[in-house]
Amino acid sequence: MDIENFIRDALYKPNDYIAYHVGRELAELYPGKTILAGQNWYFDLDAFVRDEKCSVVEEKSVFHHVRTDWEGVGQNLKERIQNSWLNVLWQGHLLEVVLITWTAHCQVRHHWIIAEERKIAEEFFNAVCEWSCEVRGEILIYQDSSFQKDPQLYQSIKSSTFANLILPDTLKQQIQDDFQRFFESREIYERYGIPWRRGALFIGPPGNGKTHTLKALINQLSKPCIYVRSFDDDEEGMAEVFERARMVAPCLIVLEDLDSMIDDKSRAFLLNELDGFRSNTGVVVLATTNHPEKLDAAILDRPSRFDRKYYFTLPSDSERLSYIRKWNDELQPEMRVTEAMEIVRRTEGFSFAYLKELLVASMMEWVSGGGSASMNHVIRTQTELLLSQISNKEKTKAAGQ
Repeated sequence: MDIENFIRDALYKPNDYIAYHVGRELAELYPGKTILAGQNWYFDLDAFVRDEKCSVVEEKSVFHHVRTDWEGVGQNLKERIQNSWLNVLWQGHLLEVVLITWTAHCQVRHHWIIAEERKIAEEFFNAVCEWSCEVRGEILIYQDSSFQKDPQLYQSIKSSTFANLILPDTLKQQIQDDFQRFFESREIYERYGIPWRRGALFIGPPGNGKTHTLKALINQLSKPCIYVRSFDDDEEGMAEVFERARMVAPCLIVLEDLDSMIDDKSRAFLLNELDGFRSNTGVVVLATTNHPEKLDAAILDRPSRFDRKYYFTLPSDSERLSYIRKWNDELQPEMRVTEAMEIVRRTEGFSFAYLKELLVASMMEWVSGGGSASMNHVIRTQTELLLSQISNKEKTKAAGQ
């Protein structure tokens, strides 16, 4: 057998035949050994090697095909083996691993583990998959039909706290207490036969603290978290997310803008994942919506799915005043406002997002003017501009209805 061209020759075969061809060829090449074949994205051998859980001691004389992806400005390049034949040393056992990637409906990497005994091959396979499915101080993103790790989102969450979040005090404390008690109460739930799972829905117009609260809660609870940005394949994607959550529970699943994630086709499947035959023990689903009227009553009103609902309304006068004072305290003295209550009066009906836009725009205008005008005057001018923009936006929205 031509080892040097083994992978190249396999990839010339029809897609439906490659796996069988490789398995048969390896069986002939290693008649006395176990060959464990499969395709599973949890078998992340690349990361297992990087974490020094095993080592590559030799690469066969085949072309070692590695894909290198650019992850963004300031990020390390990400490498992943596409096609290779590796000698791997793991816990004193020398194994061979063949990795071959091809595209059918999507690009998938298959593996063949060659070992002296089946037990060794299975234990190695289990070790890699179990290690890969853990979430270790990271935020796991589900997007584009795959799981990814997002360092930027992780840093954003680590900097979000309830201390720097302005909400009605009762709402802020209720959210913290509710989930802290939940994760501390598994024994009580099980003693009385109550399913130890939870669903919570954050409801309200955009810009009023739902996302910040989510991030602060994730940070405070320090549980594995799966952050869903889209369900591209609907049912298949939902199944993957909930299956992964059950593997690492207790954990959090975050579904931002739930109403935009589901449709008539996928709704029933989501309902089944939330409270169907699977137990979802230790799984907390946190969802947000700006448009509760778009959610089916089976999601919105049935307690076993989202048994906690928290409403995020427009900030009151006192909350806008707290926001302005907090922002003001962080500025240089010459840039600070002295008419905080006047700003509060003029910004009735503003969300936190609009309030932030006003304050940031005022800072930029003050700096571009060389700091010659008072910040009080700059903010009054910017408030009128923003009010005009909001009015025009509302008129456009009403005309389109």
